[in-house]
Amino acid sequence: MSHVHSHAHAHHHVIESVGTTLIVCILLNLLFVIVEAGIGFAYHSLGLLSDAGHNLSDVFSLLLSLFAIRMATRKGNSHFTYGYKKSTVLVSLVNAVILLIAVGGILIESIYKLKSSTPISGEAISWTAGVGILINGATALLLMKGQKNDLNIKGAFLHMAMDTLVSVGVVVSGILISVTQCYLIDAFIGMAIALIILISTWRLLKESLYLCLDAVPEQIQLEKLETAIGQTPGVDSWHHLHIWAVSTTENAATLHIVVRHLSDMEATKHELKQLFSTYGITHSTIEFETSDAPCCDTSEGCYKQTSH
Repeated sequence: MSHVHSHAHAHHHVIESVGTTLIVCILLNLLFVIVEAGIGFAYHSLGLLSDAGHNLSDVFSLLLSLFAIRMATRKGNSHFTYGYKKSTVLVSLVNAVILLIAVGGILIESIYKLKSSTPISGEAISWTAGVGILINGATALLLMKGQKNDLNIKGAFLHMAMDTLVSVGVVVSGILISVTQCYLIDAFIGMAIALIILISTWRLLKESLYLCLDAVPEQIQLEKLETAIGQTPGVDSWHHLHIWAVSTTENAATLHIVVRHLSDMEATKHELKQLFSTYGITHSTIEFETSDAPCCDTSEGCYKQTSH
């Protein structure tokens, strides 16, 4: 019981820490969006306005991530026995869709800008985007630690890291505009920003959609896990293995195991629980059968262990 309590306490502490980090990131980026959009309107810069729009979508995404993390801490009930942890997966999907919409908007505005070029200040663009490098870079650093084990935080981190690179591109465009007086560069930078966002969003969209459909989480190496299950002492054969994501940080599994003797059940269960834990599966339900029972009565397949 003490181990369970300490684990729950540590998990709660981690969530609180991530929540505080997200709040700081939200405030930093919201302040920058206001400044960047104001300068973009003042100097008629599509590069700044498109970047400000993207940063605003990032603020909204960070807000959604914060909301999902808070929802994940709520306890389960008779309708939601796992609690509201799945909301973290849904938020990841929503964030990806928002970014795709933003990409479409930036591309449309960039094409319009190509047809109607307006003189803009390269110096203002460069200085404003330079501040963006500092803000986005600081935000990415704050999120770097938490992104390793959470798809939501990973998505936010990738966006901020990519935004830092985009801001570098805007600085370069401002310098080029100042030197060449070629204002079409601003439109091309807007298109480049859209393509970069699209590339960074695609993997997040795919992984989020897969998790919504209860696919095996990407970080779990299924073939290696199946081999390890078959090699576990006491396992004669196994079937009905199902793995899915409860949230962006927690996974669950069910498994039917055939043992030679019922006396092997407890030791085998302990070994399998430990095995699942090493693969990042925190919730597991294992059903045991004896060797004289039929292995499979469906088309899902039965995996017989022939040697130990």
